[in-house]
Amino acid sequence: MLLLAMDTATPAVTVALHDGTAVVAESTRVDARRHGELLLPAVDRVLKEAGTALDAVTGIVVGVGPGPYTGLRVGLVTAAAFSSALGGVPVHGLCTLDGLAYASGIEGPFAVATDARRKEVYWARYDDARTRAGDAAVDRPAEIAERLAGLPVVGAGALLYPDAFPDARGPEHQSAGALAALAAERLAAGGGGFLDPRPMYLRRPDAQVPKNYKVVTPT
Repeated sequence: MLLLAMDTATPAVTVALHDGTAVVAESTRVDARRHGELLLPAVDRVLKEAGTALDAVTGIVVGVGPGPYTGLRVGLVTAAAFSSALGGVPVHGLCTLDGLAYASGIEGPFAVATDARRKEVYWARYDDARTRAGDAAVDRPAEIAERLAGLPVVGAGALLYPDAFPDARGPEHQSAGALAALAAERLAAGGGGFLDPRPMYLRRPDAQVPKNYKVVTPT
């Protein structure tokens, strides 16, 4: 097994290789505006560090979000392109929040929150580091503070809003290594728990056509 994992649903552009036992190489850069520029060089770095080539990859793991429209689709499109180039190797989708939860290592109930912009967070509750309790959602921090009262909250979204999430904890940013390790565990257990590699947006894109926009066609 050699899994190539990537996630661009958050400001972290993160890539890792996992051999089924451990992470063998990982690269993470935090830059909310350069996902398209940073992802492929990161893939090159981890392949070189591991001393292997792309055609040795047996599966691809990709974070499906939730995340902002443009950054999120960079990772998903790249994963699909690699799968096609490698003759159809499987692409395993995972919720981005699940990667942060897994990396936290927290054993009891907690939540994960990432920055959704517009003064909102993408969030989900967890029974433990491997088990999400319900679907991911997007809300204003003040609207969910009471529901998450008393729980640790992991991620950049928690750190941004300390009044709503007083027990904010790391990791702050996504790790493709954690995402790959979670995928390797699930594959070893029979391959369940994966999502279709399609974007989980949860809301409309930030860029929208103006309401009074008029289409002008040539005559």
